[in-house]
Amino acid sequence: MAKQEIKYAQAVAEIEDILEQIETGQLDVDELTGKVKRVAFLIKLCKSKLKEADEEIKKILSQDITETED
Repeated sequence: MAKQEIKYAQAVAEIEDILEQIETGQLDVDELTGKVKRVAFLIKLCKSKLKEADEEIKKILSQDITETED
């Protein structure tokens, strides 16, 4: 079974949810470490997605500029 890819918006929403749980004291110490690891994973995922999008946008814009100059 293929692992479902997490969308950027889903990752951000999950990060916000976990941060709210931490800030409001909804997590006990036993859950805290796992949640912090999850947030670290999600942040890394978001950075990767942003970098990919940035590179793709730069590529598209450079192609458009080259095509309009011809």
